[in-house]
Amino acid sequence: MVSRAYTVAFEGIEARMVEVQCAITAGLPSFAIVGLPDKAVSEARERVRAAMTAMSIALPSKRITINLSPADVLKVGSHFDLPIALALLAALEIIPSEDVENTVALGELSLDGSLIQVIGALPAAMAAAEHDRALLCPKACGAEAAWVGATQVLAAGSLADVVRHYTGQSPLSPAVAGEVQRETHSRDMRDVKGQERAKRALEIAAAGRHHVLMTGSPGSGKSMLAARLPGILPPLSAAEALETSMIHSLSGLLDEGGISRERPFREPHHTASMAAIVGGGRGAKPGEISLAHNGVLFMDEFPEYNRAVLETLRQPIETGEVVVARANAHIRYPCRFMLVAAANPCKCGHLADPARACARVPVCGEEYLGRISGPLMDRFDLRIDVPPVAFSDLDLPETGDSSADMAARIASARTLQEARFEGHDDMRVNADAEGAMLEEIATPDDEGRALLLKVAERFGLSARGYHRVLRVARTIADLEGEENVRKPHVAEAVSFRLSATKEV
Repeated sequence: MVSRAYTVAFEGIEARMVEVQCAITAGLPSFAIVGLPDKAVSEARERVRAAMTAMSIALPSKRITINLSPADVLKVGSHFDLPIALALLAALEIIPSEDVENTVALGELSLDGSLIQVIGALPAAMAAAEHDRALLCPKACGAEAAWVGATQVLAAGSLADVVRHYTGQSPLSPAVAGEVQRETHSRDMRDVKGQERAKRALEIAAAGRHHVLMTGSPGSGKSMLAARLPGILPPLSAAEALETSMIHSLSGLLDEGGISRERPFREPHHTASMAAIVGGGRGAKPGEISLAHNGVLFMDEFPEYNRAVLETLRQPIETGEVVVARANAHIRYPCRFMLVAAANPCKCGHLADPARACARVPVCGEEYLGRISGPLMDRFDLRIDVPPVAFSDLDLPETGDSSADMAARIASARTLQEARFEGHDDMRVNADAEGAMLEEIATPDDEGRALLLKVAERFGLSARGYHRVLRVARTIADLEGEENVRKPHVAEAVSFRLSATKEV
């Protein structure tokens, strides 16, 4: 007789169903796990054996074989412990096999039989719902998995609790979704003295999810401006929160089941490797660009990043997804993020100050920003100069709109975009618009078109640059609540496109 339990193997954010088969046959006593397990899965037999002993369950002196099907898919992670134990308990007729087969299980076993939290409970719950099965997981994962809401989630503290549940001695109560985490932002845009043009650019970028490059001398406020972006971004929608949380679940970043409606804000160091930024490494884990999905990726000291790392950003920026290719798998992760990059104008940072600049001006500036290739530079929708603020201006009263005022305008613009792209799954904001949809929503009036054609001819805009100007103009019109794109909207979009170094 072969007993069966079910779990999942993760391929990116997709959870692929795995059947755990257990057969107890005559022969020399052994405990074998087959089906392409990695080291953590192979070691599960010792954890399962110890957990059984802790429950005073003696394994028979026979040949125990665990097969993980399909056998050609690599099984990675410690979450296979619990389904292996369930299949074995069903084979020993300690728990009903039919109940086990109606459940998807994942969890790591401690030597004393307690269940330890594992990653991936949220995508596992979605896979269980698709196959009309309940999910059994450790208690620490229950609040996270319960967010799916489409299937029953049972959270147990130990293997003994699982046995008591299946034998009817003490049924487990369904898990309850965790609290929504709400962060309060104490940083306000009014804290930044001056830099009104930069604030305007960030407001436009946040409204349409456009990419921004800020160039300015050290201490001019680039990082300070970027740090205040979370305070003006609209909260995640329910669908976006679930998408983002699935990625964070696989990375172990969800705290006790709490799903946040705050948009991710990731700021990797410029020494980060390609695997850390794009994804990869052991298990092809998601990188920073995927962890910033539906949020912001802030890359300070942009030219200091490895050239190969920067060039790998080009395709994900265009497609909104990244494929981590390995010899045995091709893992796909979503990565629709807003890239905010900050750079000094040259290596010393004082290119525009004759009193402090080095002797290699202006060659040093050209060489330094030359580390950013033309094709990558072409993908920035808004490029802004952030000049230094005079010491005398630091004592002036606060000026400009607060983060709350900006957030209200951005929320109104996003509401217009939600209505505009309703029914288009691949388009949510103006930055996603392309083809016929872009022509329909962003075609300017005659004066605006004439201005844009003149600019394109004068500065040699690429086709990509031309379309990005149209998208930014559409967002500016949305911020003003206007239905049509007019010449002033195009003019402002063009001014941000051409305001920084490397104008095309």
